[in-house]
Amino acid sequence: MNAGGAGALFTATRFTRKKLLTQRIAAGVFALMAILILIPLLLILGHLVSRAWPALSWGLIADLPRDGMRAGGLWPAVVGTLYLVVFSRLISTPIGVLAGIYLNEFARDNWFTRIVNLAVVNLAGVPSIVHALFGVGAFVLFAGLGKSILAASLTLAIMTLPVLIASTKEALASVPQAFREACWNVGASKWQTIWTIVLPNSVSGILTGVILEVCRAAGETAPIMFTGVVFYRSGGGTGLFLYGPLDQCMALSYHLRTISTQVPHVPESLLYGTAVVLVGFVFVFNSAAIALRVYMRSRKKW
Repeated sequence: MNAGGAGALFTATRFTRKKLLTQRIAAGVFALMAILILIPLLLILGHLVSRAWPALSWGLIADLPRDGMRAGGLWPAVVGTLYLVVFSRLISTPIGVLAGIYLNEFARDNWFTRIVNLAVVNLAGVPSIVHALFGVGAFVLFAGLGKSILAASLTLAIMTLPVLIASTKEALASVPQAFREACWNVGASKWQTIWTIVLPNSVSGILTGVILEVCRAAGETAPIMFTGVVFYRSGGGTGLFLYGPLDQCMALSYHLRTISTQVPHVPESLLYGTAVVLVGFVFVFNSAAIALRVYMRSRKKW
């Protein structure tokens, strides 16, 4: 067959061209949807930064509040938010991952596990104020921790567990079953298969749940205002070790609420500056987690 005949043989048919056109239209629609989502986000961030610009400086982060919260910086609130996010992640991440592993890899499909899965899904939609009241009863009063960073972190951990369990289950389920069977065929135990094959190939999905819950833990106000956060507590310095686990602390989300509603004559630039610092705090944590997720995803075996 000559070259012209070969070219005619592989010419796209009408059906193929129609499918390609449909694919291009769908890609264009999805790209437009992404742009329409990003535009309001960029406008909001631009508005915040423009209003906060007169107050934006390193001193806004590193200094202590002054003049009844009307001047100075946010360092105690930044450190308190850091403590709450880190402690709550240290508590909830191992429990959530282990629970997800059990439900996906070990639990049998029976009425009990179905109830547990339903409970996990339902708990993900419980309002944060309900978790706050639970934290007061369980950790502040019953466990005797009082209003402290530890009680607030435990409350945040309980609140964020359902999403972490669900994301872990989905990440584990995305690993092909053939990977498990190949390990079992060479004599590996179930736990060896999970530890060496399943978990390394699902870490990126698990980190997605962690990223989502970092945002929620940093931005929530109700669970921490009842369990461990106060209007003002500087900790007596400007270092990272301002508070102990059983101390109360400041937090950016509660601080923003307080100066917005209860402190008169606060400069507008300081209000918006606090919001920008909170957004920046979440952005830094998320960027680190996303970089780790990209690295883990690049090491996938498929």
